[in-house]
Amino acid sequence: MLQTSAIDKLSFPIPAESNSSVLQEISSTYYQLTPNEVRDRCFAAKETLGDSVFILAHHYQRDETFQFQDASGDSLNLAQVAKKQSAQYILFCGVHFMAESADILTSDDQAVILPNLTAGCSMADMADVDMVEDCWDELIEACGENKFIPITYINSSASLKAFCGKNGGIVCTSSNSETVLQWALKQGKSVLFFPDQHLGRNTANKLGVPKENIRLWDRQNDGGLTAEDLKNTKVLLWNGYCSVHTRFSVDQIKAIRSRRPEVKVIVHPECSEEVVNAADFDGSTNKIIQIIENAESGSSWAVGTEINLVHRLHQKLYPREGKHIECLNPHVCPCSTMYCTDPVNVLWVLENLIEGRVVNQIKVPPETARWAKVALDRMLKLS
Repeated sequence: MLQTSAIDKLSFPIPAESNSSVLQEISSTYYQLTPNEVRDRCFAAKETLGDSVFILAHHYQRDETFQFQDASGDSLNLAQVAKKQSAQYILFCGVHFMAESADILTSDDQAVILPNLTAGCSMADMADVDMVEDCWDELIEACGENKFIPITYINSSASLKAFCGKNGGIVCTSSNSETVLQWALKQGKSVLFFPDQHLGRNTANKLGVPKENIRLWDRQNDGGLTAEDLKNTKVLLWNGYCSVHTRFSVDQIKAIRSRRPEVKVIVHPECSEEVVNAADFDGSTNKIIQIIENAESGSSWAVGTEINLVHRLHQKLYPREGKHIECLNPHVCPCSTMYCTDPVNVLWVLENLIEGRVVNQIKVPPETARWAKVALDRMLKLS
């Protein structure tokens, strides 16, 4: 057990060689610990490190990991918190693109750490910078250089955020997608929106963009659109999607309304257009939480988003206010990449910090970070 009283205040140098490309192995002895031992040692290590470390956790993290957070939220909230945070070490219990954004928004003397480097995002992997640049070249050839503005969902690599920064574009999250898309359209331009087609389409629908002016760029078929199609497009969507949110269906909504006629259905805008239209409400992770927390006591909710958040809401609000909260899809799986970060990962990172070692630091190359910050700052200014 760590002795939390041994060091009152710690300050460790950040090694110059720390980077995000080296996958370091956790000692097998960590996996021989019981869950209670891991939990107790994590809290002890946090106490030892004090204000030098700050743990961010996305709402989709499992409870065993979520319990160590100093701040939680959706992607927008966590980006805002990271930018304001002064701790020397930002431990990000989320996925890779989130840690990249935190590194871009924090200072050079801070280290952002991802407890498990395998925690990625399948949606983010559906668009890389080469593919997007090829698309952009075709848009310029068909429509000229000033026709489109690029918008990347925050679920994307730092290189794609940098692409947007260089080309007059911006980042969005599910919390601010309407504000961001409206900002772009008010400039009298069309939008290339990537990588999530469903968030882009649902947001365009809310802003009243005619359906005939919304088109899908088929990344697996060289776009699949003619030059004339591109000229008549107001919002061009990338053919990407979230593997969790696309599992929700209209049939599931019908089934739960048949079983619980009083139920209200709320879904994330990464769900398909048909599911969003069939639901009573849709919104970002934070909006889902706010709507349900502000609902009447005893109300009934079916939620179309990641299962860990749904369970946490039920555990919090059913005993206290009698609210029945269940997942819209009774067989939904947790987000596999969010699930990668377990308490052992957190403990390993914290105890390495106590020993003066920074492991799993996420460091975005300076030029990429510079342009990505332009796009992120545009978003944060609007938000």
